[in-house]
Amino acid sequence: MSAVAVFESVKQAGARGFGAPIILLMILGMVVLPLPPIALDIFFTFNIALSIIVLMVVVYTLRPLDFGVFPGLLLIATLLRLALNVASTRVVLLEGHNGGDAAGKVIEAFGSFVIGGNYAVGLVVFFILVIINFVVVTKGAGRVSEVSARFTLDAMPGKQMAIDADLNSGLIDQDEAREKREYVAKEASFYGAMDGASKFVRGDAVAGILILFINILGGLGVGILQHGLDFSTALRFYVLLTIGDGLVAQIPSLLLSTSTAIIVTRVAGKQDMGGQVVTQLFSDPKPLMVTSGILLLMGIIPGMPNLVFLSLAAGAGAAAWMIIQRQRREAEQPPPPATEEVAAPQQKELSWDDVQPVDIVGLEVGYRLIPLVDRNQGGQLMSRIKGVRKKLSQELGFLIQPVHIRDNLDLSPNAYRISLHGVAIGEAEIHPDRDLAINPGQVFGTLQGIPGKDPTFGLDAVWIEPGQRDHAQTLGYTVVDASTVVATHLSEILQNHAHELLGHEEVQQLLDVLAQNAPKLVEDLVPKVMSLGQVLKVLQNLLAENIPIRDIRTIAETLAEFAPRGQDPDALTAAVRVSLSRSIMQQLIGPNEEIPVAVLDPGLEQILQNTLQASTEGAAGFEPGLAERMQQALAETASHQETAGQESILLVAAPIRPWMSKFVKQSGLSMKVLSYNEIPDNRQIKVVATIGKANADV
Repeated sequence: MSAVAVFESVKQAGARGFGAPIILLMILGMVVLPLPPIALDIFFTFNIALSIIVLMVVVYTLRPLDFGVFPGLLLIATLLRLALNVASTRVVLLEGHNGGDAAGKVIEAFGSFVIGGNYAVGLVVFFILVIINFVVVTKGAGRVSEVSARFTLDAMPGKQMAIDADLNSGLIDQDEAREKREYVAKEASFYGAMDGASKFVRGDAVAGILILFINILGGLGVGILQHGLDFSTALRFYVLLTIGDGLVAQIPSLLLSTSTAIIVTRVAGKQDMGGQVVTQLFSDPKPLMVTSGILLLMGIIPGMPNLVFLSLAAGAGAAAWMIIQRQRREAEQPPPPATEEVAAPQQKELSWDDVQPVDIVGLEVGYRLIPLVDRNQGGQLMSRIKGVRKKLSQELGFLIQPVHIRDNLDLSPNAYRISLHGVAIGEAEIHPDRDLAINPGQVFGTLQGIPGKDPTFGLDAVWIEPGQRDHAQTLGYTVVDASTVVATHLSEILQNHAHELLGHEEVQQLLDVLAQNAPKLVEDLVPKVMSLGQVLKVLQNLLAENIPIRDIRTIAETLAEFAPRGQDPDALTAAVRVSLSRSIMQQLIGPNEEIPVAVLDPGLEQILQNTLQASTEGAAGFEPGLAERMQQALAETASHQETAGQESILLVAAPIRPWMSKFVKQSGLSMKVLSYNEIPDNRQIKVVATIGKANADV
């Protein structure tokens, strides 16, 4: 690579990548090379400015992770301060016999002006600063960092499960889930790094004390033995310079320790620290009124500084009065204008407009759940239902109808009801002011709260206070709020009844969209070969078995090919399933080439085929008890496959697949039923169980 190419690559990289190496080289240079007093003044001033900037950024940060570089910056600032101590110690010992500004103007100012040139006062002030920094601020910040890191790591599994639950219920998409997972990982890394960085701050405070004593002893030795100064002169020169050096380093250390304590004790919110203090400390006038009364009583006691106490009492009382007046003005403000009342019209003849159609999807809520659906009261259920509709529409392949929400005084206050076509499908009671901690199967403790059940999957759960959320996640519970409970329940019901949501209008919309890219295909299919109702029946059959209809082009091409041979919806559905076999396999087992399946014993399979064929001709059905034994065998097989972590799949002959699918669904099993010709050529079958006996009788 030529020199020009190297220069161009460095130029493109920019100067941002060289900031940290330059600072580290500067720190190394301060340790090794002697610095003139003017350089010490610049570096000490820069150190103080850096500490103030860090403190201000921490105060105005909304969330701790918004300042994620803080642990690394804290380490660099600590190393910079220690390197400055080494550099200033060298200058003090070499030039301290000259007194005055031998070690720079900054050290002289802190040694003379700040403490008045009295090294005894300087020692006292220095030790007080060290005690405040080491015993109070640093120790407390270190303990908080340690506890935060431990609880954050313990709560990670529960938070990840909550993100997965929101993703599965359609409340968030893949990108939002990825961002939330990254945030959880960054949060754990941040508090783990803060736990380690706080140890650097504590070690820096200890180093400050040791450096002070070493510099005093070394300065006295150098001044008396090498430069022939008397003890009092050496004490005045070297001790003042050493104390000035210690103070100018200890003050930035105290600022950074305070920054550490603030950032690890912050609670994420929508306001910075100043806004949170004003909002939370001065939102209620009662504390100010009580404080004003106590200060007033103390101010009228003889011998007390009456003016000070009475002035503060008046200030606290005035602040309480202002808050009361503000709350009174807010209460007197008229509510937002409601929809204008329309004058009652004169009675008119009834028309078809008075016959309200049945809602396709309805959600009724008790009066205590109204805040969940009211955006003006901070309700998030509306937006989450919109997310559920968007997710299901993308997965299933057609637009899910809007959910009509209304209040129902006939329901209990905390109850909700989900209906399809006016018929109630699901109903449950929730607690809108609590969170639901769901037991996924393995938890490490119990929770105080209201016992209940997860309405969607029937899992054991506890309604807990929001403040218990982190503790519950640490114990392994999946914690969701009340809006998420309703949205998840709605998502599961809509997915299980998707075939009931698809109608003629939706199918026509699908064909209209397909006609934009394949007009000839749609023209030849509907109405030349099939009617719209026949296409609807095939699509409903697919959705009833949880097969999405996103690939509407493949479905239409298959129907156009097979419909001229026969119009039976079940036969056409079977043909479409074969065409969609790759996507069906992808949905069931992902990219795995090997498919673990259960099969029927050949004898039993033949019996079923003969029986189904005879039933179409009016003959008798099964032997009594055969269906019950087969149902029991299927349940045991499905349980074994699920225990082994495999998708429960039953492979049967094509003629009996529709009947077996209905039989499995009516038995309440989650087993998927496929036919042999639905297995793609690039997949291999692995038989893990055989159901039935060859000598079963009909």
